[in-house]
Amino acid sequence: QAKYLAQIILVGAQVVGRAFVRALRQEFAASRAAADARGRSERPQSAAASRITGISLQEAQQILNVSSLNPEEIQKNYDHLFKVNDKSVGGSFYLQSKVVRAKERLDEELRIQARDEKEKGWKAET
Repeated sequence: QAKYLAQIILVGAQVVGRAFVRALRQEFAASRAAADARGRSERPQSAAASRITGISLQEAQQILNVSSLNPEEIQKNYDHLFKVNDKSVGGSFYLQSKVVRAKERLDEELRIQARDEKEKGWKAET
C-alpha cells in the first residue's frame, strides 16, 4: 500500500510541476509580448530612457499630472507635489521619490525632443 501511495504522490507532483512550468512559460511569453509592444510604441531613445529611469513616459506624466510636455507645467506640478510629499510635513518619502523619478524621466524626454529638433534643423540646412 505504501508503494502505491508513493506512486500516486509522485505522479501528482509531476502533473503539478508540469502545469506550473507551463504557466510560467505562458506568463513569460505574455510579459515579453507586453514589453515588445511598449518598445514599439516609443522611439528608440525614449524607450532607452524608460529602461534607464525605470519609469515610462506615460507613467511619469500620470505621476506629475501633465498631459503634454510643457516644461513650465511640469516644473509647477513637480514643485507642488515635492513639497506636499515632504516627510517633514507628514508626507511620504516613497511618493516624493516617485515624483523625482517622474521629473527626471520627463526632463530626459524633453532633452531627447530638443536633440531631435536640433538634428532636423541641421538636416534641413544641408
